[in-house]
Amino acid sequence: MRIQTREDIDRQIAAWQAEHTGPAVALAELLCDRHAAPADWPALRYQDAAGTARTYSFAEMRDQSARFASVLRSLGVAQGDHVATLLPKSPELMIATLGIWRLGAVHVPLFTAFGPQAIGFRTGHSATRVVVTDMTNRAKLAGMDLRVVTVEGQNGAAVEPGDVPFGSAVATAAPLAEVVRVSGDDPFILIYTSGTTGQPKGVEVPVRALTAFVVYMRFGLDLRDDDVYWNIADPGWAYGLFYALVGPLLLGLPTLFLNAPFKVESVLDVMRTYQVTNFAAAPTVFRAMRAAGMGDRLDGLHLRVLSSAGEPLNPDVIAWAERALGVPVHDHYGQTEQGMMVINHHAPALRQPLRPGSMGVPMPGFRAVIVDDEGHELGPGEEGQIGLDIARSPLSWFRGYYNAGESPDQRITGGYYLCGDAASRDADNFFSFTGRTDDIISSAGYRIGPFEVESALMQHPAVAEAAAIGRPDELRGEVVTAVVVLKAGHAPSDELGEDLTRFVKANLSAHAYPRAITFVDELPKTPSGKVQRFLLRQQP
Repeated sequence: MRIQTREDIDRQIAAWQAEHTGPAVALAELLCDRHAAPADWPALRYQDAAGTARTYSFAEMRDQSARFASVLRSLGVAQGDHVATLLPKSPELMIATLGIWRLGAVHVPLFTAFGPQAIGFRTGHSATRVVVTDMTNRAKLAGMDLRVVTVEGQNGAAVEPGDVPFGSAVATAAPLAEVVRVSGDDPFILIYTSGTTGQPKGVEVPVRALTAFVVYMRFGLDLRDDDVYWNIADPGWAYGLFYALVGPLLLGLPTLFLNAPFKVESVLDVMRTYQVTNFAAAPTVFRAMRAAGMGDRLDGLHLRVLSSAGEPLNPDVIAWAERALGVPVHDHYGQTEQGMMVINHHAPALRQPLRPGSMGVPMPGFRAVIVDDEGHELGPGEEGQIGLDIARSPLSWFRGYYNAGESPDQRITGGYYLCGDAASRDADNFFSFTGRTDDIISSAGYRIGPFEVESALMQHPAVAEAAAIGRPDELRGEVVTAVVVLKAGHAPSDELGEDLTRFVKANLSAHAYPRAITFVDELPKTPSGKVQRFLLRQQP
């Protein structure tokens, strides 16, 4: 279908919805098998830190994931069970997720920077049956009551006793003949988002969310069949999982994984080598490029489309990117709970001139509004909270947090999903971000809940109380800062601060640890004893 008008868009969305809803959706067929002809049609372009590169076809992914589905079935995994992956951007990650979905099971992504504390909570809360990991991350699972499938190392080292060796098990398994069918309302992903006053919250992503994903891929990113697409985000998080893994698979287009530490030079080398035309990243990537001082016009690039998501883009970075990379960066807004919602569209049928400081207009299928604290809609120029009008947002799919107990879900009130972000809109319905309405820390494209950081700090023998806040940072947007009250017998020192930083990094996560520690005698609190983080943020 050639998309030229809004009516064309609505017809295309309806056709996608028909595919992704109903009682019998063959997920592995949608995401892989139907794209397996011709036999060499690429699904994944992969490059590791040593520069070794290989392309994997959809036909290979079909065969390998069908074999891995047999491995999972032999471990007792059935439809609806939870299977986690603790893997880097790799062919094994794609094989594992497709194998999970082939069984009608639910994928639980775990970010490889997570430490044992973060992993243990997510696997325990989700009642995960099996974790797929590699030799690098295997030690983080020590002592956990889990079945583990481990990707063998290249040096031939044996996996731990009791683990299932991924490569050899897949090589010897018979391909699972059938694809388990699920309904459009069944979850196929359970992904965790950060909370402010409690543990991370689980978000079940139903199969019908695929329509919202493909709308973003085609109309938000304007992903075309002849594009070379690279979304650099990690699939351990929503933007990378939804739009670097699931989205390209759904469209039958190759995605690109670079399994290497982030370096500006490496990113540019990959862009040039693969002739990337459509690139998406967090603002931190663009800020790092600018900070590298490589000049105001980079040669050898083939970029057609640039997109940014995760946090607002700085105006100076936007101006630099257009000069240096040759095309403007379009700012996009979304959340784990809903995917992308408000964007500066790239597709010609929806594209409008960019407005400085604006993250765009609502994506087709979503009616985004600004509401006040009582849930009343506000007009142009009035600041409030971003909300989704659920009844008039047919592509909205969040209905509450997984296994949240009896506590009321404060995200949905009065028919609106409340995003927790302060913003305003103009008379043309362009939205501009103001800030978070809660204490979430947005650092390098990651949303970090202070509660997890504080809980990790409290496990240190020297810490009596702790509060985590975000401080402005030119490169990362914000950095995690911890304000700590020590127990009697412990004195503040630079050495203790460094020890606390290492402690959180090892036990919680390599991306959420505090980069600065401040010691205080007491924390500001409400009369009921709640820490007032906003007062700490106001302090110099």
